[in-house]
Amino acid sequence: MSFIKSTIQINSPPKDVYEKARDMERFSDFMPDVEKVTVLEKGDNRTVTEWVTTVEGIPICWTEEDTFDDDQIKIHYRLLEGDLDKFEGSWSFEEVDGGTSVTLTVDFDFGMPTLADLLGPILKVKVQENSEMMLAGMKKEIES
Repeated sequence: MSFIKSTIQINSPPKDVYEKARDMERFSDFMPDVEKVTVLEKGDNRTVTEWVTTVEGIPICWTEEDTFDDDQIKIHYRLLEGDLDKFEGSWSFEEVDGGTSVTLTVDFDFGMPTLADLLGPILKVKVQENSEMMLAGMKKEIES
């Protein structure tokens, strides 16, 4: 299992950044590794989304449940099914210096001990890079 945490500052109010993060179907518009996000179910504070991404040209697909906490301005997600054994984490949005500090956490497990032993450090770096790319894409989208 691996855990990563990425943070970025965005020059926009927390509620606005949170609303942009809730609109996951648009992630492929500004996040290079996200090919497609499809909302399968949608409620007031919950969605089920299907993701198609690529990491180093390798497609990784999964379905996740996203829960939205409007009061705390947080998003929690967890794997329902897909190419990983574990994939969960959160987005948090905190006001800092008139903007927003966005933190994305990812706790994941590819589920194959042999693969994890061989590729674990590389995969962790790739997930870290992908998370940072997602945040940078969101920053660019919001600030431009």
